[in-house]
Amino acid sequence: VARGESRSRPIASIVEEVQHLVAEGGQEAVLTGVHLGSYGRDLADAERSDLKELTRAILTDTDIARLRLSSLEPWELADGFFDLWSQWPQRLCPHLHLPLQAGTDKQLRRMARRCTKESFGQLVADARAAIPDLVVTTDMIVGFPGETEDDFSESMAFVEEMRFAHAHIFPFSARQGTAAVRFGQQVRKVEKKERSRRMHALLERIGSAERARFVGAVRPVLWEGVGQPLTDQPGRLWSGLTDNYLRVMAIAPAHLNLHNQIIATRLEELNGDTLFGTLC
Repeated sequence: VARGESRSRPIASIVEEVQHLVAEGGQEAVLTGVHLGSYGRDLADAERSDLKELTRAILTDTDIARLRLSSLEPWELADGFFDLWSQWPQRLCPHLHLPLQAGTDKQLRRMARRCTKESFGQLVADARAAIPDLVVTTDMIVGFPGETEDDFSESMAFVEEMRFAHAHIFPFSARQGTAAVRFGQQVRKVEKKERSRRMHALLERIGSAERARFVGAVRPVLWEGVGQPLTDQPGRLWSGLTDNYLRVMAIAPAHLNLHNQIIATRLEELNGDTLFGTLC
């Protein structure tokens, strides 16, 4: 299915929608879209803008408690983009999803990705220097045509160097109408499956290490859903997300309704993908 050309909504329209969300009790807005980082480039001259200006407008002209950005292509971010976090450290979520897709320059070129390992690594380093407690997540494709075992090993090493907290990992699947369908050196299905397994194992290990460094910290958690009653003790078990996109669970007294509340929570223990905490 063809996506067609990207279309940006005017800033005023988006600000109005976010403020409407606030009026209905919303605590967090997520900016999302195909090629979000290229926002505004297609607008008429009088309305031409960029993601930096859109983010600034939302945080200036609305009362949204938290603003989160979804997937951003590394080459689409304007100069000084990370400075926004120093202006709104309590409201702009310290989490970036930066799709890498491949960890070798050879494969990045074959995928027509407009970055190199060096430029991607520098972007992540700049982001971490500018944004305290930043969590970085990514997307990876394994088994893209032409990927050798040496390429895959290089990708694994680069992923470990980047210290991603989480990644969506996709075995390459040919789509009709894409250039990759015509590429030679297609990777066998059994090899793609094995590389996917190895990449998942790596991300589980380094992701756990990233989450573990927040044990003992206090983070604002937006609690979701309805707390589940406990059978072995009084209270309810709640699940939520920190500002930097860490899954947290906590037990609260049965009479407390945490739904849609942002509450400072001490992260006490890591169990698998989830941190367990206590309300402050």
